[in-house]
Amino acid sequence: MKGLLLSKDELVKCENAIEESIVGVVEMSKLNGAIVALSGGIDSSLVATLASRVVDVYGLLLPDPATSDPQDMQDALDLAKSLGIDCEIIEIGKIVKAVYAARPKLGPKKCRLAYANVKPRVRMVMNYFASNLDGRIVLGTGNKTELLMGYFTKYGDGGVDMLPIGDLYKTRVRQMARHVGVPEHIIKKPPSAGLWKGQTDEAEMGIDYETLDKVLYGVFDLGLSCGEIQEETGVGEATFTRIMERVRDNEHKRNMPPIVDIGAVLEAPKLKRAL
Repeated sequence: MKGLLLSKDELVKCENAIEESIVGVVEMSKLNGAIVALSGGIDSSLVATLASRVVDVYGLLLPDPATSDPQDMQDALDLAKSLGIDCEIIEIGKIVKAVYAARPKLGPKKCRLAYANVKPRVRMVMNYFASNLDGRIVLGTGNKTELLMGYFTKYGDGGVDMLPIGDLYKTRVRQMARHVGVPEHIIKKPPSAGLWKGQTDEAEMGIDYETLDKVLYGVFDLGLSCGEIQEETGVGEATFTRIMERVRDNEHKRNMPPIVDIGAVLEAPKLKRAL
């Protein structure tokens, strides 16, 4: 779709804006640098690459031996070494099992998603433990496609201080990754949150990122109608509706929790008495 792919000049502008923003948040927070959870995937590799150029980055590798791919961990270690990032590996399997043990009558077959979401929430805890110990902000690795679709765990991988690539669609993440030199074999990996063995983003969402990005970009950046999206992408009405419903249903993930406006309730009687 016209406009979705970035030009060389646009890539440079985005690259500079992201790096400057990371510096700005670290300086505003009066902290020492940033924590990045390295998964061996494209998103965390891109964030680590950009951040390591401008602030001191500490990498955390947080595998669960039950589901994590050893090659992903090796790729994360190799990337950290190439970027000059200090990092450590903390296996979270025992912590995850301890949480599971709190509800022994249930199980992953009955509550697969609830069980899977424990892992990113444990990782969030470890990220902030390191953050508090070292005086660093936590950089998230979510992209715009994931945020719009709600394809992240609330208070898990969504629990961060900043989302450097949160306004880049996955298509643009791939472009940016190549632009800054992320290894090609990482860029070409099937995207996966690693929630269970064999899990991939596209299989779980039921659509490939390339098509999904065209729909989302058409709606949110170009303001196209359902019919115009169908004409541009070939996506059927049922698929378009399903995507838009998912965006709407996950609005709560993108916003702070609502606060009941007690002030407004209490102010009304005061006004009456004043009159």
